[in-house]
Amino acid sequence: MPPNDALAPHAFARPAAGFSARRVGAMVLRYWYLLRGSWPRILELAYWPTMQMVLWGYINQFMASSSAWVAQGAGVLVSAVLLWDVLFRGQLGVSISFLEEMWSRNLGHLFVSPLRPGEWLVSMMAMSLIRTVLGVVPAALLAIPFFGYSVFDLGLPLGLFFANLILLGWSLALVIIALILRYGMGAEGLAWIVVFMLAPVSAVYYPVSVLPGWLQQVAWILPSSHVFEGMRAVLFGGAMRWDHLAWAVGLNVVYMAVAVGIFLYAFRQARVRGALLQTGE
Repeated sequence: MPPNDALAPHAFARPAAGFSARRVGAMVLRYWYLLRGSWPRILELAYWPTMQMVLWGYINQFMASSSAWVAQGAGVLVSAVLLWDVLFRGQLGVSISFLEEMWSRNLGHLFVSPLRPGEWLVSMMAMSLIRTVLGVVPAALLAIPFFGYSVFDLGLPLGLFFANLILLGWSLALVIIALILRYGMGAEGLAWIVVFMLAPVSAVYYPVSVLPGWLQQVAWILPSSHVFEGMRAVLFGGAMRWDHLAWAVGLNVVYMAVAVGIFLYAFRQARVRGALLQTGE
């Protein structure tokens, strides 16, 4: 048998000389088939421009008629940005912990151990909480010298807002994980785009009343809308809206129960199909 060195020149075919439009076309066709076969990737292409247009359109509409109202509430936009990041990082913290197992093809190894799905979920949520605190607290502290505003002045309501937003983030993450288990890694982009689908109807930077009537009905079934309306009530009126908090807690309980059920169903189906071993980067 010839030594390895003798095989080296023949290990890979040499590129043909010159530029070939056919080879370029073949590769473009390959990438097109990959894109066409993954609806989450197609959705992502149109998602960001559309979402930015809708979100900033409503912000512009609100600021044009209510800039003086915003000026009366010190730090309202800073508080909104920081609390929105709690929702985003809460969701992403769970999703990334899951994706790291998928990228390393370690999911099958985890579940030949005594680890139970419920224990795994709790560990990902704990890691999400750590990631969120590490990400948001430094930004909140920097807002004090930069803008002369401390989100911690919200007091007890801040903790209640934080808890409700991170719970909603976890619910979204469980649904995203279920979709990835069902559709494979082509759906991993959902981890970055799903939460922003809620931004226009969560009334982060403007009241729910700015939205069209039919969209207001959608906003009121989201815990995030109640949280941000409650935040503005504290900043502008100095009073906690306990009705908004009650709605946020009740909706979160329902959404978390539904999300856990969807996740467990998708996990069982993935185990039956052998997807825990086959799905990877």
